[in-house]
Order: sequence, then C-alpha cells, then structure tokens
Amino acid sequence: MTTSTLTITPLHVPSSLDGDDAADFLAYGELNRLICDEATGLPDLAPNAAQMLPAWQDQTDTLHTGFVARVDDEIAGMITIDYAREADAHAAEIDVLVPRRFVGMGVESALLSRAGDEARAHGRSLIQAWSLHRPIETDRMIVPRTGWGSIPATPLSDALEADGFVCEQVERNSELDLRADPAVLTSALDAARAIAGPDYRVVQWMAPTPEEYRDGYAGILARLSTDAPSGDMEFVAEEWDAQRVERRDARLTSAGQAFAVTAVQHVPTGDLVAYNELLIGEDRASTTHQFGTLVSNEHRGHRLGMIVKCANLLRWRELMPDSPVVSTFNAEENRPMLSINEALGFRAVSYAGAWQKRLS
Repeated sequence: MTTSTLTITPLHVPSSLDGDDAADFLAYGELNRLICDEATGLPDLAPNAAQMLPAWQDQTDTLHTGFVARVDDEIAGMITIDYAREADAHAAEIDVLVPRRFVGMGVESALLSRAGDEARAHGRSLIQAWSLHRPIETDRMIVPRTGWGSIPATPLSDALEADGFVCEQVERNSELDLRADPAVLTSALDAARAIAGPDYRVVQWMAPTPEEYRDGYAGILARLSTDAPSGDMEFVAEEWDAQRVERRDARLTSAGQAFAVTAVQHVPTGDLVAYNELLIGEDRASTTHQFGTLVSNEHRGHRLGMIVKCANLLRWRELMPDSPVVSTFNAEENRPMLSINEALGFRAVSYAGAWQKRLS
C-alpha cells in the first residue's frame, strides 16, 4: 500500500514564459481558468499566465506571493497571497485554487494554514478571500453579513468556514450581450447627459493614459478603495499618483491586451469625477472585462454612472466588434449600479463571496 505525500513549495516567478523555469507559472494560469470553469462554467473570468506575469514581475504597488501544493509529483492546488504596499495595510488577500479532483484530500486546509503563517510573518492581522458560485439555489445557501444576496455552499466555502472565515459580502457577476441592438445604450446615454447638464463632459482614451489626465485619473482611482460598497471588508485607502497610473497601464496593456477608459470631467473644476474601464485580451473575439466603475460621492445623483457606462460600451462596440459579451462584478447592495446594469440588459451569470478572517 502506497501513501501519497503532500508538499507545498513557493511559486516561482519566471523572467519569461519561454524559459525552462516557467512551468509552474504556466500551470498557475491553466489552473486559474480551470477553477473558474469548474465553479461557474465561465473560464474566461480568469486571466492567463501571460496577462498575469507583468504584475508579478513589477511588485512596486502590491507584493504577490504564491505556493504550489503537490500530491506526490502532481500539482494538486495553489494559493496566491497579495499584500498591499501602503504603510497602514493590515490585510493579506488570498486566492485558493484547488481543482475538483483533489477536493477533500486536505489540500485546501494545508494551503490555508500556509497562508495564515505567511500573513502573520508579513505583519498582517486579517486575511481576505473570494469564492465563485453558479447562479443556482441549493439546500445550503450562505447569506453574507450584509444581508444582501446569497450564494450556494461549495467545497471551497466549506473549507473557508471551517478555517474561521466569515462571508461578509456577495457580488453579482453580470454579462451584457455586446451584439444586441445599441439603441438601449444610445437612448440611456442621451437621457443621462440631459440630466447631467453642461457642467460635465465626457473624455475617453485608450491606455496608456494621456499625460494631461494622469493626475486626475490617479485621484479617482484612489477613491475606489474607499467609496465602493464593501460591507465590513476592510480595505486600506490606496495611494495613487501619476507614476502608479503609468505602471498600471503598462501591466494592463501587456500580452496584447487593450484597455479603454471613459471618464466624466467636472468642467468648473477640471476634476475627473466618474470613470469606467474595459479590458480585453489579445484574442479580440474573447470576453471583455469591465474593471472599475465609480462616481465620486459628491457628484452622485447626476446620472454620471450611466454616462460612463454607456459611452464606454458604445465606443467599445466600434473598437472591438468581435467581442461577444462584457462581464462585470458589483456588490449586491450596490443597488444604484445594479439598476443601471439591469436597465442596459446585463444579466446575472455567476456570483462571488467575499470572505474575511481575523488572525489571532
């Protein structure tokens, strides 16, 4: 009788995916897509190794670490642990990747234990994790502490609960058919612009961000970490400047990706007060991903969220006519943004649970 051995080793970050030392990082990209496929049937939710590598190579703004679990010589799972670089950051963000065929073999608990040790060693007092779920009702539904939405229990959510994590929030993943009649977008944009009035104008660009907008864009990107609904998930106020925008643009345009921004500028002050971002990989016939969408608190109530969404989607249809859908995540309690999505034709295709654990 043979006994399998579980080992956990650091994830190596190669200088190139063509190198002899790139096998584990390439496997990370494949595993990421497999987990999304198994959890939701949507593998395109995950970026591939080429899209992720630049962020792991330039860790100026976020420290990325990872570990590979093997049963004997076969990869049985991975965990990544990210640390914000801000001085007052106290959370570690993890992503647990264990494929179905290795569930129930102790891989999840071993990886979570390693993450806890690593987080403590980095001086963190909190761990945050996310789980993906199909849009179904089951006998065991998890309601987050916000009270908004619910998610079906899965082996990952079971492992997180067993390890002491609490589900704080549920996010809805919605898709919009980019090939549908654009009349809905055009009509909604015209109506929103009429309400906003002449104090607000639309500005648009493809990354890299033009120099004239970098400071303003940095200012509103910093607001996303504190202004977006997050329940009791504790996020540090991110520190942004023009140089950080440049670094992010470089990462987001790597591996042939294209990244578009539509923003609203407050004419009297010149400030950028709302924005929406869309990204697609090298395959222009693949899923489009919406990144951030935000309206500054003091400028809400002027339909600026509708303006940036519609204007960016209409432009994107012309730029990327072969992309079939755009995918976005929004907190279930973010009713203003969900109302915009629903009015434009977005439909729920999966859900995510946001989890948090305090370290003793």
